[in-house]
Amino acid sequence: MTMRFLSLFAAAALLALSSIAAQSAQTKAPKPADSVPVKVETVASGLVHPWALAFMPDGRMLVTERQGRLRIIDKSGKLSAPIGGVPPVAAGGQGGLLDVALAPRFAESGQLYLTYSEPREDGKNGTALARAQLGIGESSVRLQSVEVVFRQQPAWRSSAHFGSRIAIARDGSLFVTLGDRYSARDKAQDPSTDLGKIVHLNPDGTPHASNPKLAGWRPELWSIGHRNPQSAAIHPVTGKLWTVEHAARGGDEINIPEAGKNYGWPVITYGRDYSGAKIGIGTAKEGMEQPVYYWDPSIAPSGMAFYTSDAVPQWKGNLFVGSLVLTHLNRLVLDGEKVVAEERLLTDLNERIRDVRQGPDGALYLLTDSQDGRVLRVTAGK
Repeated sequence: MTMRFLSLFAAAALLALSSIAAQSAQTKAPKPADSVPVKVETVASGLVHPWALAFMPDGRMLVTERQGRLRIIDKSGKLSAPIGGVPPVAAGGQGGLLDVALAPRFAESGQLYLTYSEPREDGKNGTALARAQLGIGESSVRLQSVEVVFRQQPAWRSSAHFGSRIAIARDGSLFVTLGDRYSARDKAQDPSTDLGKIVHLNPDGTPHASNPKLAGWRPELWSIGHRNPQSAAIHPVTGKLWTVEHAARGGDEINIPEAGKNYGWPVITYGRDYSGAKIGIGTAKEGMEQPVYYWDPSIAPSGMAFYTSDAVPQWKGNLFVGSLVLTHLNRLVLDGEKVVAEERLLTDLNERIRDVRQGPDGALYLLTDSQDGRVLRVTAGK
């Protein structure tokens, strides 16, 4: 094979990879033409770095606080005393009590799920998934029958990148996002670990039957090559899992993770290291998936919700994502699995948006991540 042929072959390979990236990855969508003014109300305040919100059937809310507290917020916005029985958490940095999700038959069973950074041996920690029952007595509320059903392996000495969002599929199984623990980013490509992965579990924490049966892969793994996915939701029409994950500087991604697929981190990324140094080999590689959409510069995404209500017709079918570093609510207009428009709402709020949920009244409810965190209600205004 001549040097000239090798050069042409290499150039063709690079062109093919560039074509993959150009065809698949999307960024900087135009602003939508159907923008509406929004109204923001404070529902509750006085929360210390709230992380996740879940609506109970009676309209009250369960809210986690990162330092390890779980509270109920009633319809008037009053905070309950901390609920007893919450497992110990490794609070610090990004760690603590993180996501909360209600089991599909919560009204009958009172069962819920929590994710948190669990203290482990030798000062290490890892993301854990626990299930419990919410016991409501005459004078107190307490978690009962608390059982840790899944532990991320291996434990790691880090206070960052826990991932930790729960998305409950239509069959009642659970997807849980797991971060790469920051200092172990290369482990995201190692399928013998849970670092930088998405796992798919039965309610009892065992691996789901639909997981890929691939050589060297842990049985709980659904997909690999993730950095720090802090957002996850099930698409209301297709039933597919969607996630949003942090990159470093630039390259935050929306993905639709599929069984057995590799989403590239840290081999391919649209971001750079915090130092400005290059990460990996570039933006594309054969056998690694492209994101549905990415942001550069980063918005630091956390929390997401598909909007399904008729209360604001312009928002129906849209995806909403919270932004931490750019302090806004991101509205994404979808055409199938393509982002066709993007709007940044609440840009003057100057609040880190940690979680986004649609309420039973058709409003969006947001958590602000601060020492005096709030629950905000967002609707169309005048």
